[in-house]
Amino acid sequence: MEMTQGSAATGTGRRSGGYQAWLVGLLSINFGIVFFDRQALNVLMPFVQPELSLTNTQIGLLASALSFTWALAAFGVGKLSDTIGNRKLLLILSTLGFSVCSFASGIATSFILMLSARLLMGAAEGGIMPISHAMVATEVDPKHRGLAQGIAQNFGSNLLGSFIAPVLLVWFGQEFGWRNAFFLAGIPGIVSAAIIWFTLKEPPAPPKPSAEHEGEKYGVMDAMRNRNVFLCVVLGVLMVSYFVICLTFLPIYLTSIRGYSAIEMSWLIGTLGISATIGSFATSGLSDLIGRKPVMIAMPLIGVILPLGAMYWAGSVWGLAAIFFFGWGLNGIFPLFMATVPSESVDPRHAATALGLTMGSAEILGGVFAPGIAGAAADASTLAAPLWIMIGLTIAGGIVAMFLKETAPRALARRGAA
Repeated sequence: MEMTQGSAATGTGRRSGGYQAWLVGLLSINFGIVFFDRQALNVLMPFVQPELSLTNTQIGLLASALSFTWALAAFGVGKLSDTIGNRKLLLILSTLGFSVCSFASGIATSFILMLSARLLMGAAEGGIMPISHAMVATEVDPKHRGLAQGIAQNFGSNLLGSFIAPVLLVWFGQEFGWRNAFFLAGIPGIVSAAIIWFTLKEPPAPPKPSAEHEGEKYGVMDAMRNRNVFLCVVLGVLMVSYFVICLTFLPIYLTSIRGYSAIEMSWLIGTLGISATIGSFATSGLSDLIGRKPVMIAMPLIGVILPLGAMYWAGSVWGLAAIFFFGWGLNGIFPLFMATVPSESVDPRHAATALGLTMGSAEILGGVFAPGIAGAAADASTLAAPLWIMIGLTIAGGIVAMFLKETAPRALARRGAA
């Protein structure tokens, strides 16, 4: 396989540490651009809702639509990348696709047109994370896998999508209009696709099956029979539901119910991004040291304080920002149940299939149904209903994580030594 200078394969068959770091960093930024686009509608909703006359149910359906096609793409593209092996090309095409869909969101003049744009965006974005995690699992030293996959999924997505996106896009939307903010959001993906094309190499193909496994098929039901994969699917459904409901309805709740200005709301939502950006290092790195399971039990339970603070905190906006910062710490476990634990629980030849399953199931069962249910609950009662749903979801997530089997190499080595 062609190598660039300084990126030659190491004695273990992997490329140099410098190339591994560049790969993880670039994939992280690329996924951050994905979330920058995905978050645009959520944070711009206070401007979009009155112009397009959207109900709370329709707002939930817009989030559900993107999650639905995202999930289908995660299933399909993850499996396709395992089959054809050309992960780099699929990654580039997907990146260009979601940029075009961001422009389409900016020209939507009705609920139906916006819905169509979000459906197409989900289809373009869904395959990016399974491919990225499969590339990281192939290229990066296993003892750093938790940290590497945490950075790949959480660092860029939260720095760009959860912090910079609300602060920049809300300001830009106020100054130049929400449509132009969507056009702005679509530009970085084109640049990222070009950088991937020129600097990343196609990762080594997964090991070929031995003679006894020749012709062996591995599908979704095979992955579901793995205990950890099944539990990660359940945990993913719960946590993605929490995540999507929060980012869909919290901006509107803060402005319309709690009375915060659009700028104050943007900084409060941005606090979530700062929290998760730090968590991409801290939470995933901690799981490398002490084990995946204890971290995955504790962090969902901590997430209870975020919706409670949003509803009942009566102090300064800075105090609420602190509550949001610590409550959003649960976001740090997303790479663990979506990628790290599943990839450590199955044969490397089937990694992208297992990852596509965990990510796709979380999106289609959590991301698709949860926002619509929460929106209908808000229309039937008050905008506090989605926040109460979040509380139930995070408690259930902590309970499910108690049944996982430990997979962290260091924790298993300590256990074996003992």
